[in-house]
Amino acid sequence: MRAVLIVNPNATSTTPAGRDLLAHALESRVKLTVAHTDHRGHAIEIARDAVRDGVDVLIVHGGDGTVNEVVNGVVGECGPRGAAPAVGVVPGGSANVFARALGISPDPIEATNQLVDLLSDYRRTKSWRRIGLMDCGERWGVFTAGMGVDGDVVAAVEAQRAKGRKVTASRYIRVAIREVLASARKEPTLTLHLPDREPVSGVHFAFVSNSSPWTYANARPVWTNPGTTFETGLGVFATTSMNVWANLLLVRQMVSRKPRIEAKHLVRDDDLPWIRVTADTPVACQIDGDFAGPRDAMTFTAVPEALGVVAPPAKTL
Repeated sequence: MRAVLIVNPNATSTTPAGRDLLAHALESRVKLTVAHTDHRGHAIEIARDAVRDGVDVLIVHGGDGTVNEVVNGVVGECGPRGAAPAVGVVPGGSANVFARALGISPDPIEATNQLVDLLSDYRRTKSWRRIGLMDCGERWGVFTAGMGVDGDVVAAVEAQRAKGRKVTASRYIRVAIREVLASARKEPTLTLHLPDREPVSGVHFAFVSNSSPWTYANARPVWTNPGTTFETGLGVFATTSMNVWANLLLVRQMVSRKPRIEAKHLVRDDDLPWIRVTADTPVACQIDGDFAGPRDAMTFTAVPEALGVVAPPAKTL
């Protein structure tokens, strides 16, 4: 079995020692090549080359942004459900949402042991777990996307990262509070379009999910659509009010250990085949925690079983 280990050396929690340990562990199971990213979009290029070269597995050691690039390189080269390498992850970023949603440990050493065991299991079963993806039109989304304040938060955090500031959960929270308070003073500009129902106007922001939880605040999961998984359609979470007290109650539900998320100003649904969001004027958009720029319309489409992954079996609800 041939594998490429794609390392983002600039990710939050990757280290040379961790990379070497991971590479040594993998070399006992696969014929390994190690590639380091050195610019934005580089992981897409590495993944495309690996597909063309007939590699069996791509292992990502980095954050969610690097994972997104690898997936886009794989699926962009051969299409969903094509004969493509499986993708595995050893977390190296700050949130590592994709890895955790797959059931991969956030601890890199434990994740490495999981990965080695899963590669051994493949030799016996000859099959990978397959997950759905989001077709966002301009690119593929792996676990989440958003328009409105979600995009504003990601853009603000990326601006701070560009200034050399370390990205942490507490920084995200501080930026999110600031952007939510700023958004509360603005008129809603979004309209939500869902299958078999009338459009919902007056929407302040919309989150689209391909898995759960939506993100993490350190070790605590933050839920928007607990019923959405990699094996279902998409989930949507949108609000028609920015009332501070109403949304504080909503946040309390989102971080609950047994989330039951409901509110009069909330539009929420799971297992949707597509979701479209339009805006009166362009608003910030993010895909998998990466700022995509201002957009006045986005359509998100569920594509089942689009990608093979090196991960534990899906948990049944």
